[in-house]
Amino acid sequence: MKRITILGSTGSIGENTLRVVKSLPDRFRIVGLAVNDNYYRVLEQALEFGVQQVAVADPDATEKCRREAPAGIEVLSGDSGLIQLAGSDDTDIVVVAVVGMAGLKPALAALNAGTDIALATKETLVVAGKLVLDTAAETGSKILPVDSEHSAIFQCVHRCDISSVKRIILTASGGPFADKPHLDLERVTVSQALNHPRWEMGKKISIDSATMMNKGLELMEASWLFNVPMKNIDIVIHPESIIHSLVEFVDGSVLAQMSHSDMRFAIQYALAYPERVPCDLPSLDLAEIGQLNFSAPDLKRFPSLTLARQAAATGGTMPAVLNAANEQAVKCFLKGAIPFPDIWRIVEMVMSEHEPTQDPDLDEIISVDRWAREVALEKMKL
Repeated sequence: MKRITILGSTGSIGENTLRVVKSLPDRFRIVGLAVNDNYYRVLEQALEFGVQQVAVADPDATEKCRREAPAGIEVLSGDSGLIQLAGSDDTDIVVVAVVGMAGLKPALAALNAGTDIALATKETLVVAGKLVLDTAAETGSKILPVDSEHSAIFQCVHRCDISSVKRIILTASGGPFADKPHLDLERVTVSQALNHPRWEMGKKISIDSATMMNKGLELMEASWLFNVPMKNIDIVIHPESIIHSLVEFVDGSVLAQMSHSDMRFAIQYALAYPERVPCDLPSLDLAEIGQLNFSAPDLKRFPSLTLARQAAATGGTMPAVLNAANEQAVKCFLKGAIPFPDIWRIVEMVMSEHEPTQDPDLDEIISVDRWAREVALEKMKL
């Protein structure tokens, strides 16, 4: 039986992970849960799954959690609490599903402990890909992708020599605006941007999907995970979200991974790896679906993809700057403080002011992240 710790247990990935665990009680057991500030829900989860240790990042929420926690549940506090939980030797796999840069240190803690991670937080590899992969290589830990696209690629290249891969094709739903070419993006509301046509996701990743920055981050994550150059990774809009990604091999063959749009497929594959286990999710009926559609992304309308490629080509600390500026801009958009297109405008401005450091260590990455957030706020005059 695999022992599982979930970082970000009250988010979309976390809740779906718990649904997978509940459906396979003979295979998985939850031993740790971590959240930012949703202490009430994490206590509910702990009681339901018999978890004795939780971590709450927000200090005020930690104190409330400790006051309300039943006897037998230990409550760890702050970022150090998440790191302690992730680095525990009492777990077999850590699901890293916290939002953004906050997942980096806990992911490294798990890898340093020799624990496998199921990675949903793509920013971890975007900002510190070399550092994370080097750590995993040193300890022998596995990095198992939970993003549907990277899970698809992982399944397609499983037991293949990566030198036989010619090209990776990431599919993208296109978000809520790809099929609305005449929509004035300057007037897009928060509720419109959050209204994803296919996936139920958290607010930050939903906005990233709407700007297509999410796909830009996935480009960089895929390059690190599979050791494939960015120039050999393409993106295609696929609004049905049935094919989750494709791999073209040097002999011209193309493998695609397909399923319904449900994150539990990718989560279960990561948790059960290297096994495949039965699930209660619906089978795919291609006759009922009828047809699948594909188109090229509009790079002029959605510049985030170009910015992501530029950041990756520059390398060093530039991807961390792109990520930090984007996180800050998305926060401000969600508050109604800036118009939708200002998200990528802010990112571009902050990137233009950065002189990257190559081969940064963790402290340099954290310092650059802080700098980029401050500059982004200055650009927004907040």
